[in-house]
Amino acid sequence: MKNKKLYSIVVSGILLLNFFGCQSNFLDTGYDTMQTPQIIATNRSTLFLFANQFYANLQQSGFSIIDNNLLAAASDEAQQVASSSSAQTFNNGMITSYNNPLSGYYKNYYDGIRAVHFFLDYSKNYRQFLALNRDTIFESDQYQLDIKNIKWYRAEAHIAQAYYYMELIKLYGGVPLVNGLLEQTSNLYIPKSPYDSVVNFIVSEIDTYKKDLQVNWKTDTQFAASDGRFSLGSALAIKTRVLLYAASPLHNPNNDVVKWQRAASAANDLINTSGLNLFLATSYANYFIGNNPLTSTETILAIRSSANNTIEKQNYPIATPGGSTGECPTENLVSQYEYVGIPYAANRYANRDPRFAASIVYNGSVWNSRVINQLPGGTDDLTKSKASPTGYYLKKFLTDNLNLTASTPGTAQHQWVVFRYAEILLDYAEAMNEAYGPDYAPTGYTMNARQALIKVRARASNSLPAITTTAVSDFRNAVKHERMIELAFEGHRYWDLLRWKDAETVLNKPVQGVQISGLSTAPIYTVVDVAKRVFNAQANYYFPFQYSEIVNSKGTLIQNPGY
Repeated sequence: MKNKKLYSIVVSGILLLNFFGCQSNFLDTGYDTMQTPQIIATNRSTLFLFANQFYANLQQSGFSIIDNNLLAAASDEAQQVASSSSAQTFNNGMITSYNNPLSGYYKNYYDGIRAVHFFLDYSKNYRQFLALNRDTIFESDQYQLDIKNIKWYRAEAHIAQAYYYMELIKLYGGVPLVNGLLEQTSNLYIPKSPYDSVVNFIVSEIDTYKKDLQVNWKTDTQFAASDGRFSLGSALAIKTRVLLYAASPLHNPNNDVVKWQRAASAANDLINTSGLNLFLATSYANYFIGNNPLTSTETILAIRSSANNTIEKQNYPIATPGGSTGECPTENLVSQYEYVGIPYAANRYANRDPRFAASIVYNGSVWNSRVINQLPGGTDDLTKSKASPTGYYLKKFLTDNLNLTASTPGTAQHQWVVFRYAEILLDYAEAMNEAYGPDYAPTGYTMNARQALIKVRARASNSLPAITTTAVSDFRNAVKHERMIELAFEGHRYWDLLRWKDAETVLNKPVQGVQISGLSTAPIYTVVDVAKRVFNAQANYYFPFQYSEIVNSKGTLIQNPGY
């Protein structure tokens, strides 16, 4: 079926695809290293093993992307409490070609692309392969199911490749486009392709193979257990996000309206595709807890993981046994939560957008079965070692009341949502506003930008202030605000600031918190600067390629500007 030497090289590469671990517990990405090539060639189960391998490099979880925690502390959403952390490399503008906490993703994503090409090459004759050593008549039903399944997997491989390139260009801008298995093994020196060329390749992969994808795993009773593999919904979500980023100021400096129209069209296609059954979850607060994302009609793609307590250990308040504080939400974020009624002078946190209490632990709130008391002398006194430097703790994603110090510590499910319907509605609102204004929708579009934005806000509360602006620029600011609130801590904020080219303004201002004094019945909150932020506009909009990659490329790979 293939050259044995080439086969051996690629299998060796496949076996190293555990840089970030297995993608989920429903995909068997294990491989028996004792099997010989001859056994592999006649064992149809290896088709499914290699099919699952290209999922192994999907980002395992945004819960542990930096400092074994969320990416929030790299932006203005949060401050890492540790005196020495990888997030500080971002905060201080110190990313270099030698020092980048996220540099490992470059190899990780290209390993994923290598796994894609290996599987596509290996499974070219999958119908004949699946017929080996079986009675295709007696086992006709299972044989046909296997054929259907591998056909899906082959389409999913192309979508996985699109996903990996989406992540690579988000980090680096233009990157090398690898054109198949042979090129990966015979030509190590591939120049990077322009950003727009990679975008067009991603879109082409999705448009070409979307017809061969499962529409909705949840509604297929025979394959419901495969939910979590790429589907038509997740493919269209990749296309939407890629085109939104491509239309944004960082990549569209001349504000070409056609790029915004393409992004709006992609989001519209996703929203209106029959069979996806997308609806916003009833409760924002409950949506992120436990296994709720897996059963929700809001979820388009989620990365599964086994029960654990890592995010609770990292982010429970230090005064909670087993907690170590971790990433602390900033006043920069808190101040953006709107009031749903008249501000209450005696309690600055009363009558706020309900997403505030669902996402953030604050003074006077109840968390882990006790009232958070950050006043001087209180249990959570902010002057204590490793207490929150901002006056806030993370609540979103965390399960309340886990016992972290028991002989068998408590654990909970945590499912990382990659794409959800609310994000798509916000993508749609942004692209539609830039392409057509807040209130116009061309024929075939079921909503205008304002209606999409209202959908997201109405789920949070029907009492949020109305968005009445009619100017494109003002509505743009409303969308930016809504993304900051709705998508808080979900790994979007840092990249949004970059693609909007707002990072050079926002990330050159200090992050803030509150100091608390006074009495429990009348606490006094003083807003203070907590930590600086430094962003180099001449360099930091893209990551640098690692120095070793530049050297190994023999001059083929050109370093990004500013490094």
